[in-house]
Amino acid sequence: QVQLVESGGGLVQAGGSLRLSCKASGNIFTINDMGWYRQAPGKQRELVATITRVGTTTYADSVKGRFTISRDNAKDTVYLQMNNLKPEDTAVHYCNTYYRGKDYWGKGTLVTVSS
Repeated sequence: QVQLVESGGGLVQAGGSLRLSCKASGNIFTINDMGWYRQAPGKQRELVATITRVGTTTYADSVKGRFTISRDNAKDTVYLQMNNLKPEDTAVHYCNTYYRGKDYWGKGTLVTVSS
């Protein structure tokens, strides 16, 4: 079993920044890909960014140039630095990993961006 716990969400004005963290714990050895997804009210969950164990990253077009995903393998933690936030970034942000054939999700952290 893998547990994922997100933190770092909150209320910020447009143009501001937040850094999300996701700590993985449990019966784990080596986690490869980790990622961030988000779900805005009334919308489907969407991919924000992913990172492999060696640091290869992918981003949704909507966040390229504003968000940076990174990880600390020694701490089994993934981060999402979010800059120049926009009201449309308002959503619950979820951490995700696929480990030994199973998908794992955190409970999410709410990011609210006011205009």
